[in-house]
Amino acid sequence: MLFCLLPLTGFAGTSATSLSQKGYTETKYPIVLVHGLFGFDSLAGIDYFYGIPQALSKSGATVYVAQVSATNSTELRGEQLLAQVEEVLAISGAEKVNLIGHSHGGPTARYVASVAPELVASVTSVGGVHKGSRIADIVRGKVAPGSLPENFAVTLAEGLVSLINLLSGGSDLPQDPLASLAALTTEGSLAFNQKYPEGVPQSDCGEGDYVADNGVYYYSWTGTHNFTNALDPTDAAIMVLGLAFDEPNDGLVSQCSTHLGKVIRNDYKMNHLDEINGLLGVTHLFETAPTTLYRQHANRLQLQGL
Repeated sequence: MLFCLLPLTGFAGTSATSLSQKGYTETKYPIVLVHGLFGFDSLAGIDYFYGIPQALSKSGATVYVAQVSATNSTELRGEQLLAQVEEVLAISGAEKVNLIGHSHGGPTARYVASVAPELVASVTSVGGVHKGSRIADIVRGKVAPGSLPENFAVTLAEGLVSLINLLSGGSDLPQDPLASLAALTTEGSLAFNQKYPEGVPQSDCGEGDYVADNGVYYYSWTGTHNFTNALDPTDAAIMVLGLAFDEPNDGLVSQCSTHLGKVIRNDYKMNHLDEINGLLGVTHLFETAPTTLYRQHANRLQLQGL
Protein backbone atom coordinates (compact mmCIF):
# COMPACT_ATOMS: atom_id res chain seq x y z
CA MET A 1 0.00 0.00 0.00
CA LEU A 2 1.39 3.38 -0.98
CA PHE A 3 -0.04 6.78 -0.33
CA CYS A 4 0.91 9.83 -2.42
CA LEU A 5 0.82 13.32 -1.02
CA LEU A 6 0.91 15.82 -3.87
CA PRO A 7 2.55 19.23 -3.45
CA LEU A 8 0.32 22.23 -2.95
CA THR A 9 0.34 24.49 -5.97
CA GLY A 10 -0.77 27.64 -4.20
CA PHE A 11 -1.36 29.39 -0.88
CA ALA A 12 -4.33 31.07 0.71
CA GLY A 13 -3.72 34.75 0.22
CA THR A 14 -0.71 36.41 -1.35
CA SER A 15 1.39 37.47 1.63
CA ALA A 16 5.06 38.22 1.13
CA THR A 17 5.97 35.37 3.49
CA SER A 18 4.10 32.72 1.54
CA LEU A 19 5.44 33.96 -1.77
CA SER A 20 9.01 33.90 -0.49
CA GLN A 21 8.63 30.30 0.72
CA LYS A 22 7.21 28.91 -2.49
CA GLY A 23 9.63 26.44 -3.99
CA TYR A 24 11.82 26.23 -0.87
CA THR A 25 11.34 22.45 -0.58
CA GLU A 26 10.99 21.70 -4.28
CA THR A 27 13.53 18.96 -4.99
CA LYS A 28 14.50 17.62 -8.39
CA TYR A 29 13.47 14.11 -7.39
CA PRO A 30 10.43 13.03 -5.30
CA ILE A 31 10.87 12.46 -1.58
CA VAL A 32 9.83 9.08 -0.16
CA LEU A 33 9.38 8.83 3.63
CA VAL A 34 10.06 5.40 5.16
CA HIS A 35 8.76 4.46 8.62
CA GLY A 36 10.55 2.45 11.28
CA LEU A 37 9.70 -0.49 13.55
CA PHE A 38 5.97 -0.78 14.34
CA GLY A 39 5.47 1.98 11.82
CA PHE A 40 2.48 2.88 9.70
CA ASP A 41 1.51 5.52 7.17
CA SER A 42 -1.56 6.78 9.01
CA LEU A 43 -3.05 5.39 12.23
CA ALA A 44 -6.60 6.39 13.20
CA GLY A 45 -6.11 9.55 11.19
CA ILE A 46 -2.70 10.36 12.72
CA ASP A 47 0.34 10.24 10.44
CA TYR A 48 3.52 8.46 11.52
CA PHE A 49 5.46 11.43 10.12
CA TYR A 50 3.07 13.81 11.85
CA GLY A 51 2.58 16.93 9.72
CA ILE A 52 5.87 16.37 7.90
CA PRO A 53 4.55 15.47 4.41
CA GLN A 54 2.33 18.54 4.50
CA ALA A 55 5.17 20.78 5.69
CA LEU A 56 7.29 19.57 2.78
CA SER A 57 4.65 19.68 0.09
CA LYS A 58 3.29 23.13 0.88
CA SER A 59 6.32 24.80 -0.70
CA GLY A 60 7.01 22.56 -3.63
CA ALA A 61 8.10 19.05 -2.66
CA THR A 62 6.50 15.98 -4.15
CA VAL A 63 6.18 13.57 -1.22
CA TYR A 64 5.24 9.90 -1.02
CA VAL A 65 4.83 7.89 2.17
CA ALA A 66 5.81 4.24 1.85
CA GLN A 67 4.23 1.45 3.84
CA VAL A 68 6.39 -1.59 4.54
CA SER A 69 6.05 -4.36 7.11
CA ALA A 70 5.83 -2.95 10.64
CA THR A 71 8.05 -5.82 11.80
CA ASN A 72 10.35 -7.84 9.59
CA SER A 73 13.94 -8.15 8.39
CA THR A 74 15.65 -5.20 6.79
CA GLU A 75 16.04 -7.06 3.51
CA LEU A 76 12.36 -7.99 3.26
CA ARG A 77 11.29 -4.45 4.15
CA GLY A 78 13.83 -3.23 1.61
CA GLU A 79 12.34 -5.35 -1.15
CA GLN A 80 8.90 -3.97 -0.34
CA LEU A 81 10.28 -0.43 -0.47
CA LEU A 82 12.06 -1.12 -3.75
CA ALA A 83 8.76 -2.14 -5.34
CA GLN A 84 7.17 1.06 -4.11
CA VAL A 85 10.06 3.18 -5.36
CA GLU A 86 9.54 1.67 -8.80
CA GLU A 87 5.85 2.54 -8.50
CA VAL A 88 6.69 6.14 -7.55
CA LEU A 89 8.98 6.48 -10.55
CA ALA A 90 6.27 5.13 -12.84
CA ILE A 91 3.69 7.53 -11.42
CA SER A 92 5.88 10.63 -11.28
CA GLY A 93 8.01 10.08 -14.37
CA ALA A 94 11.10 10.89 -12.28
CA GLU A 95 14.39 9.05 -12.76
CA LYS A 96 15.27 8.76 -9.07
CA VAL A 97 13.93 9.38 -5.56
CA ASN A 98 15.24 10.89 -2.34
CA LEU A 99 14.68 8.39 0.49
CA ILE A 100 14.26 9.63 4.08
CA GLY A 101 14.00 6.83 6.65
CA HIS A 102 13.38 7.00 10.39
CA SER A 103 14.72 4.36 12.79
CA HIS A 104 14.56 0.96 11.01
CA GLY A 105 13.57 2.96 7.94
CA GLY A 106 17.19 4.12 7.68
CA PRO A 107 18.68 0.67 6.99
CA THR A 108 15.61 -0.14 4.87
CA ALA A 109 16.35 2.83 2.63
CA ARG A 110 20.04 1.88 2.53
CA TYR A 111 19.12 -1.55 1.19
CA VAL A 112 17.29 -0.05 -1.79
CA ALA A 113 20.15 2.35 -2.53
CA SER A 114 22.64 -0.51 -2.39
CA VAL A 115 20.81 -2.95 -4.65
CA ALA A 116 19.34 -0.35 -7.03
CA PRO A 117 21.52 2.79 -6.82
CA GLU A 118 20.36 3.92 -10.27
CA LEU A 119 16.94 4.62 -8.72
CA VAL A 120 18.12 6.58 -5.68
CA ALA A 121 19.55 10.09 -5.56
CA SER A 122 20.01 10.27 -1.78
CA VAL A 123 19.41 8.44 1.47
CA THR A 124 18.76 10.40 4.65
CA SER A 125 18.63 8.62 7.99
CA VAL A 126 16.81 10.16 10.97
CA GLY A 127 17.56 8.34 14.23
CA GLY A 128 18.55 5.34 12.13
CA VAL A 129 19.88 2.08 13.54
CA HIS A 130 23.11 1.46 11.65
CA LYS A 131 25.29 -0.22 14.25
CA GLY A 132 22.61 -1.80 16.39
CA SER A 133 20.47 -0.75 19.33
CA ARG A 134 21.31 -1.48 22.94
CA ILE A 135 17.62 -2.13 23.55
CA ALA A 136 17.55 -4.91 20.94
CA ASP A 137 20.78 -6.36 22.34
CA ILE A 138 19.36 -6.47 25.87
CA VAL A 139 16.13 -8.14 24.81
CA ARG A 140 17.92 -10.79 22.76
CA GLY A 141 20.57 -11.29 25.44
CA LYS A 142 18.26 -11.52 28.42
CA VAL A 143 15.48 -13.56 26.84
CA ALA A 144 16.41 -17.01 25.63
CA PRO A 145 15.26 -17.87 22.09
CA GLY A 146 12.11 -19.99 22.19
CA SER A 147 11.47 -19.30 25.88
CA LEU A 148 8.06 -18.49 27.35
CA PRO A 149 8.95 -14.79 27.85
CA GLU A 150 10.10 -14.55 24.23
CA ASN A 151 6.95 -16.23 22.97
CA PHE A 152 4.86 -13.88 25.09
CA ALA A 153 6.77 -10.86 23.73
CA VAL A 154 6.17 -12.08 20.17
CA THR A 155 2.45 -12.50 20.90
CA LEU A 156 2.29 -8.95 22.24
CA ALA A 157 4.17 -7.63 19.22
CA GLU A 158 1.87 -9.47 16.83
CA GLY A 159 -1.13 -8.08 18.68
CA LEU A 160 0.24 -4.56 18.36
CA VAL A 161 0.83 -5.08 14.64
CA SER A 162 -2.74 -6.36 14.22
CA LEU A 163 -4.06 -3.27 16.00
CA ILE A 164 -1.93 -1.01 13.81
CA ASN A 165 -3.22 -2.77 10.69
CA LEU A 166 -6.81 -2.42 11.85
CA LEU A 167 -6.56 1.27 12.71
CA SER A 168 -4.51 2.14 9.64
CA GLY A 169 -6.99 0.62 7.23
CA GLY A 170 -5.58 -2.88 7.11
CA SER A 171 -2.54 -4.43 5.46
CA ASP A 172 -1.64 -7.90 4.28
CA LEU A 173 2.09 -7.28 4.58
CA PRO A 174 3.99 -10.14 6.28
CA GLN A 175 5.10 -9.54 9.87
CA ASP A 176 7.96 -11.14 11.83
CA PRO A 177 8.83 -9.46 15.16
CA LEU A 178 11.84 -11.70 15.82
CA ALA A 179 13.32 -10.94 12.39
CA SER A 180 13.06 -7.23 13.00
CA LEU A 181 14.56 -7.55 16.47
CA ALA A 182 17.47 -9.62 15.14
CA ALA A 183 18.09 -7.04 12.41
CA LEU A 184 18.36 -4.24 14.98
CA THR A 185 20.88 -5.92 17.29
CA THR A 186 24.54 -4.97 17.05
CA GLU A 187 25.34 -8.37 15.56
CA GLY A 188 22.54 -8.15 13.00
CA SER A 189 23.40 -4.59 12.03
CA LEU A 190 27.09 -5.32 11.52
CA ALA A 191 26.25 -8.34 9.36
CA PHE A 192 23.93 -6.14 7.28
CA ASN A 193 26.68 -3.52 6.95
CA GLN A 194 29.08 -6.06 5.49
CA LYS A 195 26.64 -6.68 2.64
CA TYR A 196 25.49 -3.09 2.21
CA PRO A 197 28.33 -0.83 3.42
CA GLU A 198 27.55 2.39 1.55
CA GLY A 199 27.52 5.48 3.77
CA VAL A 200 28.42 3.62 6.98
CA PRO A 201 31.32 5.17 8.97
CA GLN A 202 34.45 3.06 9.25
CA SER A 203 35.22 4.44 12.72
CA ASP A 204 33.04 3.93 15.78
CA CYS A 205 31.57 7.41 15.78
CA GLY A 206 32.75 9.14 12.63
CA GLU A 207 31.14 10.08 9.34
CA GLY A 208 30.63 7.88 6.30
CA ASP A 209 31.10 8.78 2.66
CA TYR A 210 29.06 11.85 1.73
CA VAL A 211 28.83 10.44 -1.80
CA ALA A 212 29.37 6.67 -1.93
CA ASP A 213 30.91 4.70 -4.77
CA ASN A 214 27.39 3.95 -6.02
CA GLY A 215 26.82 7.68 -6.62
CA VAL A 216 24.20 8.04 -3.89
CA TYR A 217 24.39 10.91 -1.37
CA TYR A 218 24.08 9.95 2.31
CA TYR A 219 22.97 12.15 5.22
CA SER A 220 21.90 11.66 8.84
CA TRP A 221 20.74 13.46 11.96
CA THR A 222 19.42 12.49 15.39
CA GLY A 223 18.45 13.72 18.83
CA THR A 224 20.08 12.87 22.17
CA HIS A 225 17.45 13.89 24.72
CA ASN A 226 14.99 11.46 26.28
CA PHE A 227 12.58 13.61 28.28
CA THR A 228 11.69 16.66 26.19
CA ASN A 229 8.16 17.77 27.11
CA ALA A 230 6.11 17.04 30.23
CA LEU A 231 2.92 17.19 28.14
CA ASP A 232 4.02 14.17 26.09
CA PRO A 233 2.95 10.94 27.88
CA THR A 234 5.44 8.87 25.85
CA ASP A 235 8.46 10.73 27.23
CA ALA A 236 8.44 8.80 30.53
CA ALA A 237 8.80 5.48 28.71
CA ILE A 238 11.50 6.89 26.43
CA MET A 239 13.40 8.16 29.48
CA VAL A 240 13.34 4.71 31.10
CA LEU A 241 14.59 3.08 27.88
CA GLY A 242 17.38 5.63 27.69
CA LEU A 243 18.77 4.37 31.00
CA ALA A 244 19.97 1.25 29.17
CA PHE A 245 22.67 3.29 27.42
CA ASP A 246 26.01 4.53 28.75
CA GLU A 247 26.33 7.12 25.97
CA PRO A 248 24.17 9.88 24.47
CA ASN A 249 21.01 8.46 22.87
CA ASP A 250 17.47 9.28 21.78
CA GLY A 251 15.94 6.63 24.03
CA LEU A 252 16.19 3.80 21.51
CA VAL A 253 19.36 4.37 19.49
CA SER A 254 22.78 5.62 20.56
CA GLN A 255 24.20 8.78 19.04
CA CYS A 256 27.04 7.03 17.23
CA SER A 257 24.84 4.24 15.86
CA THR A 258 22.77 6.82 13.99
CA HIS A 259 25.71 8.19 12.00
CA LEU A 260 25.47 7.72 8.23
CA GLY A 261 27.25 9.65 5.52
CA LYS A 262 27.29 13.39 6.19
CA VAL A 263 26.19 13.93 9.80
CA ILE A 264 24.12 17.10 9.76
CA ARG A 265 23.78 17.16 13.55
CA ASN A 266 23.71 14.51 16.27
CA ASP A 267 22.52 16.31 19.39
CA TYR A 268 19.10 17.83 18.79
CA LYS A 269 16.92 18.18 21.91
CA MET A 270 14.73 15.37 20.61
CA ASN A 271 13.98 11.78 21.50
CA HIS A 272 13.22 8.96 19.10
CA LEU A 273 9.58 9.97 18.64
CA ASP A 274 10.28 13.69 18.48
CA GLU A 275 12.33 12.99 15.36
CA ILE A 276 9.07 12.30 13.52
CA ASN A 277 7.32 15.24 15.21
CA GLY A 278 6.35 13.27 18.28
CA LEU A 279 2.89 12.70 19.63
CA LEU A 280 0.75 15.23 17.73
CA GLY A 281 3.68 17.60 17.40
CA VAL A 282 4.43 17.86 21.13
CA THR A 283 8.22 18.31 21.24
CA HIS A 284 10.87 20.38 23.04
CA LEU A 285 9.83 24.02 23.44
CA PHE A 286 13.34 25.34 22.84
CA GLU A 287 14.44 23.24 19.88
CA THR A 288 13.90 23.67 16.17
CA ALA A 289 10.58 22.13 15.15
CA PRO A 290 11.02 18.71 13.49
CA THR A 291 8.93 19.91 10.53
CA THR A 292 11.43 22.72 10.03
CA LEU A 293 14.34 20.26 9.99
CA TYR A 294 12.70 18.25 7.21
CA ARG A 295 12.00 21.43 5.27
CA GLN A 296 15.59 22.60 5.69
CA HIS A 297 16.81 19.24 4.48
CA ALA A 298 14.58 19.32 1.42
CA ASN A 299 16.13 22.69 0.61
CA ARG A 300 19.58 21.16 1.16
CA LEU A 301 18.74 18.46 -1.36
CA GLN A 302 17.45 21.11 -3.77
CA LEU A 303 20.68 23.09 -3.55
CA GLN A 304 22.65 19.88 -4.14
CA GLY A 305 20.68 19.36 -7.34
CA LEU A 306 18.80 16.39 -5.97
